[in-house]
Amino acid sequence: MYAMVSTRPDLAHAIGLVSRFMSDLDRKRSISGYIFTVGGNTVSWKSCLQSVVALSTTEAEYIAFSEAVKEGIWICGLLEDMGLKPEKATVWCDSQSAICLSKNNAFHERTKHVATKYHFIRDIIEEGEVEVLKIHTSVNPADMLTKGIPVYKFEAALEFLKLLR
Repeated sequence: MYAMVSTRPDLAHAIGLVSRFMSDLDRKRSISGYIFTVGGNTVSWKSCLQSVVALSTTEAEYIAFSEAVKEGIWICGLLEDMGLKPEKATVWCDSQSAICLSKNNAFHERTKHVATKYHFIRDIIEEGEVEVLKIHTSVNPADMLTKGIPVYKFEAALEFLKLLR
């Protein structure tokens, strides 16, 4: 560790962050984040620690995806209550594995540990209430809610959300 930090100062900060995270044994939970827009305007966003410890990246992304789908359904219901006729919600996800897990109802040995309560999105997608699309992580504005990102990506996310002119 000393050799890496002392000979590669560009790694010192990243290694320091990883070390700080790994030293906190009580916080092993992933961070979920989503942003919803209606008519190009941000109407809902959330960034929070997940309530459970995910055993894999796929599970963590699937949990976040499930929370986003619930929010999308709620927003569509709210718009209907306001007398509007919303199109079905489109949920963009940057995790191909979470998208595949949500569309495939088959039992998988590698994902049998995922809690059943998150699988409701399979029915929602099958019924056509929500459309699921892949977004590349390089253009995903919700990344600013879950991780540290470079300034140029942060500014691009703010422009996309119409928070920066």
